[in-house]
Amino acid sequence: GALLALSKPPGLPILGRPGDLSLDALLPVLRRRLGLPAELHVVKAPAREYSGLVLLSSCYHTTKKLQQFFTNARLRGQYPATYRAVTVGVPTEVEGEIRTGLCWQQHGDRAMVVPVPAPGRRTLARKDVKSTLTRYRVLGAVGGCALLQLQPRTAFPEQLQVHLTLLLCPALGDHEHSSRVGRVLGMPFFLTPETAPTRTQVLDKELLSRLGLSPQRLHHLPLHIHLQELVLP
Repeated sequence: GALLALSKPPGLPILGRPGDLSLDALLPVLRRRLGLPAELHVVKAPAREYSGLVLLSSCYHTTKKLQQFFTNARLRGQYPATYRAVTVGVPTEVEGEIRTGLCWQQHGDRAMVVPVPAPGRRTLARKDVKSTLTRYRVLGAVGGCALLQLQPRTAFPEQLQVHLTLLLCPALGDHEHSSRVGRVLGMPFFLTPETAPTRTQVLDKELLSRLGLSPQRLHHLPLHIHLQELVLP
């Protein structure tokens, strides 16, 4: 009918500047290849760094109806989107919830998403901080890595990456937030953004060998968070 689903590779942005490669720039080409009479709209898509499901629609009213459904579902306490993530480290608990405030914070010349463990009512009311929640479940673990199911009930940029660092299990390929998980005598602990500057993710030699990567090519490793499933009305 009016809906079309694609699988997006990591690193492809949804929107881009004129001339840049983006999903939005590819939609007219896709429409011509499929012989669709109407232009395509993005209903739901994972962030640039993520891979996974992209839901498109050739009907404007369907697009708006579905986008409102996703918003209302989260407000009702439902989880319309399910992600998978490969993490470096295995959570202590097999399943649980990660709750924290999130906000943008300026560090030098760049803005970063940082956790606010106990946000006050005023900051929440002013929307300086957003209260966020992700439900997780460990699906499997081997060699110090885990496959997690993630279901965010809220939507905030980089929410899943930050929540995984709070579990002390950053996503594989997270070169933005993984530096906040430090280790002493093999035990992980959380570092504040002020004490942990952003850097390419550090992996041990055994894991690098299993991935077939050299330390020099590690920065090419994509973020292993994948939008696996969307619930539709």
